[in-house]
Amino acid sequence: MLPRSLTAIIASAMPLLASHAFAAAPRPVVVELFTSQGCSSCPPADRFLSELSDSRTDVLPLAFHVTYWNQLGWKDPYSFDGADARQARYAQRFRDFAYTPEMVIDGKAEVVGSNRTAASAAIDHARSAGVTAATVHATHVDGGVSVSIGPGTGRAHVLLVGYDARHVTAIGRGENAGHTLTESNVVRSIVAIGQWYGTALELRADADAGEHQVVLLEDNDGAIVGAARVVDSGEAPAR
Repeated sequence: MLPRSLTAIIASAMPLLASHAFAAAPRPVVVELFTSQGCSSCPPADRFLSELSDSRTDVLPLAFHVTYWNQLGWKDPYSFDGADARQARYAQRFRDFAYTPEMVIDGKAEVVGSNRTAASAAIDHARSAGVTAATVHATHVDGGVSVSIGPGTGRAHVLLVGYDARHVTAIGRGENAGHTLTESNVVRSIVAIGQWYGTALELRADADAGEHQVVLLEDNDGAIVGAARVVDSGEAPAR
């Protein structure tokens, strides 16, 4: 039989333990680079994003290739309309214009993607001041993705982002003609798979074979308030 004092301590701790049932390592800072193979200013930003991908598990870098450079000599094979639409929403929120290379950190700050000093400062600020509305865990299951979102505060759109780990492309025309570009975390798709309203939520979504995936929680104002890499079942999630 437990002493009364210890029983009281355990009883008082139970709500706290329950509220942290989904507790995990701090979520990664989400870094979105809007880029194009047709833009001569973009390769330095692409290299920086690759370095973040290779060396920072606390950062989740994503490269969105836009289409509006395609008519200027080189059609970027990884550009898609969804990248344009996402950048346009950021431009509206920031009361700015779309340009490349633009880097958006956690949906709340934007810098020139090749400005490593400004980008690093924004990432550090997001790590110290970023909001995590709920913990997200996602796994590959039977050709799809299973997503578990813990309880928290607020509400958010649940986004599934598919990307390729790396591409090497020889550029034949345009501003980067004659160069070979190595690009990391090249986004191929982004879809909304649900809404989170503050209570624990389980979701299932289809996923394209061969792509890596991440799950984002996006507030109505565009801020990223949750994020996780999708891992194989039984694998510990990366930070």
